[in-house]
Amino acid sequence: MTKRKTEEPVEEIIPTISEESSELGTIRINHSVVAGIVRLATQSVDGVVNVGGGGVVEGLTDFFSKKESERGVKVTESSEGGYEIEVRVVLEFGVDLAKIGMSIQEAIRDQILAMTGNHTKTIDVVIDDIKMDANEKEDDADNWTSTASS
Repeated sequence: MTKRKTEEPVEEIIPTISEESSELGTIRINHSVVAGIVRLATQSVDGVVNVGGGGVVEGLTDFFSKKESERGVKVTESSEGGYEIEVRVVLEFGVDLAKIGMSIQEAIRDQILAMTGNHTKTIDVVIDDIKMDANEKEDDADNWTSTASS
């Protein structure tokens, strides 16, 4: 008796190289790395005082529950692909809040694309507070002392 060998259909697999895999293996980018990119891109925008500087309770919760690179930044991946990002910021008093918000979104979008090769689906900017610039405070203090001594 000879065994009859059944022919199985042979699927032709075409190897593809994407941002997530290569011939050597898979490349995965941790969300904390993406959060770090978001923080640095946000801090590079003029008018941003702090990233993740919300209220006291939220600040303490973030401090104890997350790594420093994730404070004030939430990163998730969309089921359709791309990152969904929320960044909480404190801006300088007197700046155009909407304009700075758009600049933050553009800076994040450009840096994420340049560094990860992945797109952002949404970038939500939450303005938690506005603060006086430290230099302006010193100037105001100098004006008070010079007018008081005159």
